[in-house]
Amino acid sequence: MSEVHVVAVLGAGALGAAMAGRLGDTGYEVRLWNRTRERARAAAEHAAGVTAVASAAGAVEGASVVITVLRDGDAVAQVMADAITGVDEGAVWIQASTVGPVSARALAVLAREHGVAYLDAPVSGSTTPAREGRLVWLLAGEDEALSRARVVLDALGSSVQHVGTGVEGSALKLAVNAWMTAATVAMSDVLALCDALGIDHATFVTALEAGPLAMPYELQKVGAMDTGAYAAGFAVQLALKDIDLAAQQARPSPLLQVVRERLQRAVEAGHGSDDLAAVDFVRKSS
Repeated sequence: MSEVHVVAVLGAGALGAAMAGRLGDTGYEVRLWNRTRERARAAAEHAAGVTAVASAAGAVEGASVVITVLRDGDAVAQVMADAITGVDEGAVWIQASTVGPVSARALAVLAREHGVAYLDAPVSGSTTPAREGRLVWLLAGEDEALSRARVVLDALGSSVQHVGTGVEGSALKLAVNAWMTAATVAMSDVLALCDALGIDHATFVTALEAGPLAMPYELQKVGAMDTGAYAAGFAVQLALKDIDLAAQQARPSPLLQVVRERLQRAVEAGHGSDDLAAVDFVRKSS
């Protein structure tokens, strides 16, 4: 067991709850907080080593590592504005929410003003990789902070991509999510092409799997699209948020504009909280 014994996880959504469960399973004392307290309680109820706490300030007190896994930059800023004064000297704040470079810079300033070590560290991967310790960290920050947080990062992830010392992690996350989202929309459209050509979807998948064109994430989406099973892994509304964050940094390409339109239509059809595979519902219903 490492010298880091107490970890605070702020945010008990799907990813935050999975992270907390994984850390509890690997021997850490985890304090889990969520603005909706019942959600933290539900996540902690059957998770070894995880305790739901009533306040973010109470969660961070005495923790060697603080992980924020919240919806957006505004949510992180609001929570940490109150909690950061309780973060122990020597603790490391792992900012794992997808907030984009603009918010990430503001959060880094907040950390610096309070003398808290800060890692800009969103992840590639969702709930299942988190529970299995297979997240990919897209991380920027100083080597010293990374060294202190490394054992927790390794407990949750199979890879740490150290890409800079500023907010490069948040920038890279937007590119990764844009690729993932565009590929999912493309998969939906190609399934429509298969239907028009009389090609069975299973035959199409087998052909991809036989060569270098297979993309495991998207092959999984075929099953979800065919069955209409959209249990949230990465929600449509979060993908839409990230495409909009990317648009703050660079003018969207024609492709990404189409992707955004498809996401918006899925949200308007009532699938905002469903998995990204639900973009296929829009294709089927049009």
